[in-house]
Amino acid sequence: MATPVISEYHIERFWDDQFKHIEYVHEAFNDPATVQKWLQQGYPDQFCGELADMRHQLPGWTTRFIDMYTDRGWKDIGIAFYRMRTGTVMPVHRDLYKRYVEVFNLQGKEHTIYRALTLLEDWSPGHYLEVNGCAYVHWRAGHTVEWNYDTPHMAANIGLADRYSLQITGHL
Repeated sequence: MATPVISEYHIERFWDDQFKHIEYVHEAFNDPATVQKWLQQGYPDQFCGELADMRHQLPGWTTRFIDMYTDRGWKDIGIAFYRMRTGTVMPVHRDLYKRYVEVFNLQGKEHTIYRALTLLEDWSPGHYLEVNGCAYVHWRAGHTVEWNYDTPHMAANIGLADRYSLQITGHL
């Protein structure tokens, strides 16, 4: 298990609201054992938000995020917009990056993978993010939390407005 590395920073907003109008799809969490555990713990089966990743038509300004992380030394950068509708809860988990590891041949090198999560709008009541036991609320658009491969994290939307974020994945 890698040692969690967490950093926080703010990215000045340069994006518009196009992320609200792209085609999102629901994809099940890719670890059936974890899903079964959540169900046994009493979570409703409405976990995982909806994704729009690089297989979809994304806003043109998305490339600015890719350039930003390329300048930081990240390789093979992937982008995914994430929408959580009201009532969506993503319990504590560790991402497996199965597709990313396979596509970029990182088997045995998973510890080199990093994720940055940028919150695209100001916080709304009921929106929640937790990374490695640290809770985040009252954020401003552009607040970014970055961690390495197996850092535990969770998210929820028990508010009334959709919660939007951008996941940036790369490896060093």
